[in-house]
Amino acid sequence: MIDYKVFGNILREYRQSKGITQEVLSGLADVDTSCLGKIESGLMNPTLNILYKITDTMGVRLSDILRKAEEIESK
Repeated sequence: MIDYKVFGNILREYRQSKGITQEVLSGLADVDTSCLGKIESGLMNPTLNILYKITDTMGVRLSDILRKAEEIESK
């Protein structure tokens, strides 16, 4: 099972590495800014649809984020 805090941290790292703010990403992905903040903080269990919209907007594969989360958790 994926730890949502770990997942959120990875998502935040990808967003920041692309130089995108939460406000810009939420607007482009059509996801509420507070929702994005809760996902990145591990406080929200997002739907696959929301996750896909966020990762697709950033040009990142959701599977890559999930794989990285699994690697971190298995250590």
